Amino acid sequence: MMQHMVSTLLLLLSLLSLSHSLPDGLRAELTHVDAGSNYTKLELLQRMVHRSKTRARFLASTNTDFSEDFIIPSFPSSNDNKTYHNEFLIKLSIGTPPQPFVLTLDTGSDLIWTQCQPLVHNFSQPYPFFNPKKSSTFFYTLCSFPLCNEIDIPEPQCSTQNLCMYNASYGDGSYTSGFLARETFTLGSTPLTNVFFGCGNDNVGVYRSNECGIAGFGRGTLSLISQLGYGQFAYCFTSFGESKSSPVLFGSTADLRRYEKGLIQSTPFFVNPIHPIFYYLYLKGITVGAMLLPIPPLTFAVKSDGSGGVIIDSGTAITSFPEAVFDIVTSAFISQVKLPVVKGDFVDLLCFSLPSASSQKFQPPKFIFHFEGADLELPPENYMHQEKQMACLAMSGDSGPRTVIGNFQQQNFHVLYDLVGEQLSFVPAQCDQL
Repeated sequence: MMQHMVSTLLLLLSLLSLSHSLPDGLRAELTHVDAGSNYTKLELLQRMVHRSKTRARFLASTNTDFSEDFIIPSFPSSNDNKTYHNEFLIKLSIGTPPQPFVLTLDTGSDLIWTQCQPLVHNFSQPYPFFNPKKSSTFFYTLCSFPLCNEIDIPEPQCSTQNLCMYNASYGDGSYTSGFLARETFTLGSTPLTNVFFGCGNDNVGVYRSNECGIAGFGRGTLSLISQLGYGQFAYCFTSFGESKSSPVLFGSTADLRRYEKGLIQSTPFFVNPIHPIFYYLYLKGITVGAMLLPIPPLTFAVKSDGSGGVIIDSGTAITSFPEAVFDIVTSAFISQVKLPVVKGDFVDLLCFSLPSASSQKFQPPKFIFHFEGADLELPPENYMHQEKQMACLAMSGDSGPRTVIGNFQQQNFHVLYDLVGEQLSFVPAQCDQL
């Protein structure tokens, strides 16, 4: 099976390399889902909690394991809390002449897809639906093409015209189905020819009106990262609550050579054969304050049925733990902070009441993730949000057996996915100045 995946990937890369030469490095911008909204920061945090819990359930139940330099911007998104994909949006164009779209950047899935005419069902989106008839570079994929039989194609089927079809369903009943097609994508001003994507004619579910589909950045054959063929990509999420865009970087532009070597830390990825598209990490333990928490060593391991483990995910807002781990984490904060815990139905987080007379900024106990070969010590603003007379821990439980490292904890870190060296590297950075 692995040899088949490798041969298919080599075929994809050969198609790309024959048709165009990519620059050594590229950059794009990402926009966050809630950018430009009028919510308070506490309301934004509450929305992130709801999205993260929904996302965790999606990651636990999904059956969608369809399973060198380039930079493009990323943006925060808004609207409905029910969606499990939408955190950062990437703007690109599809077709010749280019038709503009915004897709959700998702390291937890592979398939690239958008809504295509003619449509059976659709959700609202900010741009016109993609019209294949208006593009001179659009091609359907025949069923005889090896990729159509690849395991990464969700539920491949053949149409009566011998065209390759896909069906991708998600844990909440949402789905997209249509044809596997080949097109020219444009990122920034750079054309990318022969990109395979899902041309979705039937799309139902809790998608947001500010997205047009998904750009999968997972580890499988069909993801945008795999198809581009760059050996690495990176992102750098700007500070919570700001409307500034965040860079996503590809190839040489993504590397960390601009930083002091002593500040860079790296930890290996590993592949879970049951869920091969996710980016799994070895988490050895957690420190709160001066205390290494009493979490059994196997708590963060992948179980024999493929459940559990620890992944890093761009589509999850705040880090989610299994309930038992979250209880240990919160107990440690409560015992060390020694401030009243805020009670109320409006709070889905562990929050502390701050003294009204205090003029000094609250300093929470430090928080450290101990990964294999790397210790990620979070700055206070990456895990404890302060607003008025309250400080809230920006983490949650109820993620099932898996721990998911969310984007809130990654803000103002340059995070590099080295797909050749099979490792994640990170270094503190001022992302709005990158």
